[in-house]
Amino acid sequence: MSELYEKLAAYGESDYYPYHMPGHKRRLGGNILNRIGALDITEIDGFDNLHEAEGILKRLQEKAAHIYGAEESFYLINGSTAGVLAAVSAAVPQGGKILLDRGAHRSAYHAVYLRDLQVRYLTADTVPGFGCRAAVSPGQVKRALEEEPDIQAVFLVSPTYEGIVSDIAEIAKLAHNRNIPLIVDEAHGAHLGFHPAWPQNSSRLGADLVIQSLHKTLPSPTQTALLHVNGSLADRGKLRRFLDIYQSSSPSYVLMAAMEEALDLTKEKAPELFGTFHSRFQEMLGELQNCRYLRFLQAEGMDIGKLVIGDRSGLYTGQALYERLLRLYHLQPEMAVESYVLAMFTVGDTKEGFYRMTQALLETDREIAGRLEAGETPGTKGNFAGLDWHRLPPRALSIKEAWEGESERVPLDCAEGKIAAEFIQLYPPGVPILVPGEYFTGEICRYIQRCADCGLHVAAGAAGGNGQPDGRITVAVVKN
Repeated sequence: MSELYEKLAAYGESDYYPYHMPGHKRRLGGNILNRIGALDITEIDGFDNLHEAEGILKRLQEKAAHIYGAEESFYLINGSTAGVLAAVSAAVPQGGKILLDRGAHRSAYHAVYLRDLQVRYLTADTVPGFGCRAAVSPGQVKRALEEEPDIQAVFLVSPTYEGIVSDIAEIAKLAHNRNIPLIVDEAHGAHLGFHPAWPQNSSRLGADLVIQSLHKTLPSPTQTALLHVNGSLADRGKLRRFLDIYQSSSPSYVLMAAMEEALDLTKEKAPELFGTFHSRFQEMLGELQNCRYLRFLQAEGMDIGKLVIGDRSGLYTGQALYERLLRLYHLQPEMAVESYVLAMFTVGDTKEGFYRMTQALLETDREIAGRLEAGETPGTKGNFAGLDWHRLPPRALSIKEAWEGESERVPLDCAEGKIAAEFIQLYPPGVPILVPGEYFTGEICRYIQRCADCGLHVAAGAAGGNGQPDGRITVAVVKN
């Protein structure tokens, strides 16, 4: 049992009366609060303060650093978003320049906006047959740093949403040769480094700032994350300042106790948990080799646990596969894009979970074969190529200039040649197709419409609403 949980449980059973927040006073609430209310406190005597940790929370963060091989670690109770915002803000001065993975989550772009940064993008190759981004290579980073020596930090995503991992050790060397920090959004990699079958985590590979979402791949509640720090290239005083700004001043002790338990459980039972996970995942992949039409993304060094599924026959889009798995088999995938669906597996999955997905996909493959043998014409729905991620749209304004300028909404079919005044993205995963300040090209307009026609959620702006009563997509553009 974790140290913080034991302390919270003992306090909840004591006769101390709470003349403090939260308002439920450890006794009044609905079903959820009746289960956790006794553990839900504020920064009272004996329980430390996350923003000035000196006692139990300091020990827990030191334990997290030891587990991941970091010099220092911070608990994040506002998710990886808070860590990304703080890391970028601390590493790059206001108005500075960052080398940014174009496949970064929108939180990184929000950091660019808040700090009014100049951006040089890293554009990864496209994975053939799937259309997703490959890993950013050391060669791409090296060229960018040589072409723009005034870059002040490098920001990468590894693993990607689909589980593709970059060569962090080599890229860290390139950044350090320029005396600048490497920031790695490792939100999907909190499980890395616990078993030799998986890649090592970025903190142990030389990255300066590493952000991990515990809740994505470990047994931890939603909104729990870690920020690891190494070396002297990132100003730790500034980092603490920005963590104070971007994190709640009322951190949840329930979440922090759950984080400690998740890390303790994972560390203590790593050989058993990951060994079973690995064998079950490999067994599933072995059986799925019998599929004639469904295809599965496999890449060297890829993170085990991400099952990326496409249909080479073209009968199914990613969204159609998503709907089939959900409606027919009651299997809830993580997300779908135009050409594939993504199912995530973790140490929390059961033998039944692997079996049900395997059988559903084998049956789907047989269904595709039957339709083709009956004379149905192979389609193109699941095979359209998507965007060429190397061909970035022209940029007219900075994110800040475009997002804060005067704008108007226009139908998508009237947007070509206009400047975006909001982010356009598929959600999930929340990676922008178009960034404020960039031009709507004909290719991008057609791609957005195609995604919408496939049933994907095309989110625009901060609120996400982008439709009209007649069903047409509208977008915000800079007003002339």
